[in-house]
Amino acid sequence: MSGPNILVVMADQLAPHFTGAYGHPLVQTPALEALAERGTRFDAAYCHSPLCAPARLSMLSGQPVSAIGAWDNAAEFPASVPTLAHGLLLAGYRTILSGKMHFVGPDQLHGFDERLTTDIYPADFAWTPNWDESDARIDKWYHNMDSLSEAGQALATYQIDYDEEVGFAAVRRLYDLARDPDERPFFLVASFIHPHDPYVARPEWWSLYDHDDIDLPEPMPDHALDPHTRRIRRGIEADTVGYSTDQCRNARHGYYANTSYFDSWVGRLVQVLDETGRIDDTVIIATSDHGDMLGDRGTFFKMSFFERSARVPLIMAGPGIANRSVANVCSHLDLLPTLLDIATSGGARPKLGAPVAGRSLWELATGGTDPVDETTGEYMAEMTSHPIFMIRRGRHKYIHCDTDPPLLYDVVADPAERTDLADDPDSADLAAAFAAETAQRWDSTEIRERVLHSQRSRRVLHAAVESDTSLSWDYSPVRDAADEYVRTHMDWAEAGPRSRFPRLD
Repeated sequence: MSGPNILVVMADQLAPHFTGAYGHPLVQTPALEALAERGTRFDAAYCHSPLCAPARLSMLSGQPVSAIGAWDNAAEFPASVPTLAHGLLLAGYRTILSGKMHFVGPDQLHGFDERLTTDIYPADFAWTPNWDESDARIDKWYHNMDSLSEAGQALATYQIDYDEEVGFAAVRRLYDLARDPDERPFFLVASFIHPHDPYVARPEWWSLYDHDDIDLPEPMPDHALDPHTRRIRRGIEADTVGYSTDQCRNARHGYYANTSYFDSWVGRLVQVLDETGRIDDTVIIATSDHGDMLGDRGTFFKMSFFERSARVPLIMAGPGIANRSVANVCSHLDLLPTLLDIATSGGARPKLGAPVAGRSLWELATGGTDPVDETTGEYMAEMTSHPIFMIRRGRHKYIHCDTDPPLLYDVVADPAERTDLADDPDSADLAAAFAAETAQRWDSTEIRERVLHSQRSRRVLHAAVESDTSLSWDYSPVRDAADEYVRTHMDWAEAGPRSRFPRLD
């Protein structure tokens, strides 16, 4: 018996803290809340790496960044790495991608046998960081305070254009799947760019919120900031160009508005499943690639392992899924084995070669228990010169970088992460155990050398081909207009009934 259909809806840069589904008193996310009300909400889900491409590539492969070289937003994703899409193909699924996945390199499919849109960001090596000059300001392609000074309303932006295309293509494909006599189950990913900065929203979403009601982040004194946060603040110009309270409120207003916009697409896709009679045989998963600090610690965007940057929403609903919330720590590394369990009803999974780092969450999603309550993270991109590692186990989170003092937090008692326990005498044994585990788990020096070698090579390659604009890895959707709607080679009387849903008796 074939497994259920699977629909994954992804946001970009959406922290669960800023959704009604996870308890924010202001942000309106009715579609996510409806999924949570009939499904399972994971309350301690993390990305593996808090940056777009590394987060997505580790999610797709079920492997850590250091295992596949997905260092940053310009790291090539090797075609030889098996993905969850390959696994679902082997399990008999049609695999379809609409929207962003930030593939870098000539392979722009990675197991998806259909891709409905192009990507929104470049597929080449243009965005390669430079640890050889890690203190130098990145200009052309890096975040800065323009995202706050430009926050507000607009009728159209490239992000709105993109998400309208992503949503339209996904909706249309769901109708096509319903009209198609092919009975194979489908795996469809609809991946949107919102609420990613620059925090510009259409008026109808902006007007959902009273500007004066927008909450502001809890202040934190500069002297209490860790070195990596200071580097991020310098890199995004938060401590030079700076921003005002009004700009921070504008940014949050735009972010909340665009979160509601993303949520509306979740609702629309669920509506189509309902209309086409597929809602009862489709597992729906809503998540994001990473979060957004949104002013916490005086910084914005992502790139750190603090909760608002590294935590992600993860909600599952559909056949067999229990109505509950789950406190176990988990991450995107767990999605590959989870999806393969869904596809095979817990039977023998397709073999994908290399072992995956995560474990299946299917037992938890279906009402069972799991003794595992931990995950790990890696960051090797901008605003650092050495790898940063994270271990979250139970209520504690440990963060290590060779150049910085370690950080240790009890995120249950201290969810805002204001009290660093690394130097607390009462936590000395715990901090020492985490430090020893980090040294045993990762060879930071060896990983750093690999990152530097990759960056240097990619910068050379990018410089060599930069002037040749005829060569591009950017994905161009395949579309044959000569075979759409009604054409000469078609029988007009058959084209209408064939495309109609529901079909006429």
